[in-house]
Amino acid sequence: MTATTPALGTIPLIPRDHLFGNPSKAQGRISPDGEWLSWLAPHNDVMNIWIAPRNDLAAAKVISKSTDRPIPSYLWSPDGTSILYVQDKGGDENILLYRIDIASGEEMSLTPFENTRVQIVGVSEKIKDRVLVGLNNRDPQFHDVHSLNLTTGELTLVLENNGYAGFETDDALNVRLAMRQNEAGGADYFRVTENVIEDEPFESTAMEDSMTTSPAGYTHDGQVLYWLDSRGRNTAALYAQDTATGKRTLVAEDDKADLGGTLRDQKTGEVLAYSVNYLTTRWHAIDPTIGASFDWLDAQLEGRSGVMSRSDDDRTWIVWNDPLNAPISTYIYDRDAGTLTPFYTTRPELEGAPLQPMHIVEIASRDGLTLPSYLTLAAGSDTDGSGRPDAPTPMVLLVHGGPWARDTYGFSSIHQMLANRGYAVLSVNFRGSTGFGKDFINAGNKQWGLAMHDDLIDAVEWAIGEGIAPRDQVAIMGGSYGGYATLAGLAFTPDVFACGVDIVGPSNLETLLGTIPPYWAPMVKIFHERMGNPGTEEGLAMLKAASPLNKAGAITKPLLIAQGANDPRVKQDESDQIVGAMKNAGIPVTYVLYPDEGHGFAKPDNSVSFFAIAENFLAETLGGRAEELGDVLEPSTAQIVEGAEHVKGLAG
Repeated sequence: MTATTPALGTIPLIPRDHLFGNPSKAQGRISPDGEWLSWLAPHNDVMNIWIAPRNDLAAAKVISKSTDRPIPSYLWSPDGTSILYVQDKGGDENILLYRIDIASGEEMSLTPFENTRVQIVGVSEKIKDRVLVGLNNRDPQFHDVHSLNLTTGELTLVLENNGYAGFETDDALNVRLAMRQNEAGGADYFRVTENVIEDEPFESTAMEDSMTTSPAGYTHDGQVLYWLDSRGRNTAALYAQDTATGKRTLVAEDDKADLGGTLRDQKTGEVLAYSVNYLTTRWHAIDPTIGASFDWLDAQLEGRSGVMSRSDDDRTWIVWNDPLNAPISTYIYDRDAGTLTPFYTTRPELEGAPLQPMHIVEIASRDGLTLPSYLTLAAGSDTDGSGRPDAPTPMVLLVHGGPWARDTYGFSSIHQMLANRGYAVLSVNFRGSTGFGKDFINAGNKQWGLAMHDDLIDAVEWAIGEGIAPRDQVAIMGGSYGGYATLAGLAFTPDVFACGVDIVGPSNLETLLGTIPPYWAPMVKIFHERMGNPGTEEGLAMLKAASPLNKAGAITKPLLIAQGANDPRVKQDESDQIVGAMKNAGIPVTYVLYPDEGHGFAKPDNSVSFFAIAENFLAETLGGRAEELGDVLEPSTAQIVEGAEHVKGLAG
């Protein structure tokens, strides 16, 4: 087969390592005093932490020493004397906390435990040498709150936790609030005084509000508690609650989307601005000086932008910018001088690459819901720029994970690779996706494989009807829940999709719920309420009916599966089970296992190798083009467990 886009052959092939390899730099930060810059960048091909004086980037030096697994994230200590970072082992999500002293370069583990997952519970503007952390080294289900001295590493127990899912603290590092799930599937919120949790909750939510209502932090004086709250309404609005009287004041609302992030005054903790993301993210300033800075940045930058980091005096911001048709760049914004200084471009090798625009579309479901979606057309297919191809092209339906998450507008490496290879790409916020109000989330309750899947099929029908894709050349692809949707698509609607790519997707919802990580136990009620309770006859029947494993024999189309051996969320057995069932039924399947990965790909060599396999797999069925495999698997840990013969170049 050949791709149906005549102009595709004239468009350069974007090398996959330009999209999935290490970025040149990422996660730029400014130190609290505004004197130092920091970022992640490769050192011996592994992402490590670098620092440089703000006025002398040429003096940059690497300060961390990771030699195998990339450092996923880091932050400056409140006093600016050190950098803190987190790391797990092989994707097991047992995340530990480490400190690097800026002056000496000395590194120490602040949480030297095994089988432990650390949480940052509280940080302070005025207490610079301590933070509060949660550790589940006593009981893997619950995080006890400890005070951590960042200089000495000393840990002091503050509150033993025997049943709570989360805590809120104030600027004096006092635990003020505890949260746990209630029998209704919602949450109860309890006041905490001198580390004693009250017996009765002062606020509660029902299940319908459980994903759209939560505390959003205290002002530094502790007099106001902010809430993102959907109780008595659909979308989550921002409220300020007087902690003495309980009186609530509406701060901001939007009728189409939940309020998202906030920008706070770093000295008082008051909300200065807030974001709303319906189809695109928009920031709204409450404080006029913040509004003036937003307006100035909007005048300087094209596309999307946002604030990544701020100095303590709030005079210097690190700002990211996604121009939408060029790689993401980062700038140093001096608010006093009114200057925007280039910091770095995340993937400079994409400068001048034939990146394709992402289009916003709203698709109607069969029962009248509006599904906010994002469409990228195949390269060379839309010669008049209308947002529709000149002729239908093969398409990949790319399904997000979660499912309680969402797709967003902006640069996507997967969208760009697939579009460059000759495919339209459609990402759909199906019911159950977050950000669009509680009614949209709750419409997905106990609808795995049912109405949630119908939304995806409706999106395919829309694309066919719009002339975007031919009926017989649509693939489905995704990770986590998107992997589940892929398996469900091939098993439940085998005539709709030409092939599927499943990345760490569950195949058996019964075993999925039986093997959730212990630190998710305080929240397990919500899984039962939204998916089905395996402890009831009705719930178990629902889970069995929605499990692709139980209909694996109906799969007739090519399937590629990728799995991390250390995945604590979707265990390897989820992929092993369905691969075994397909083998027993004589159905071809290609199975790639990564022994040093968890729930997705952390190592770029593994990510590049998988997408190399995926693009060649898709080319076999959909007829798009692909960069040859070559020796791409050699630096990775990929193990081809089954079906190498089904992907060109894999068996050789």
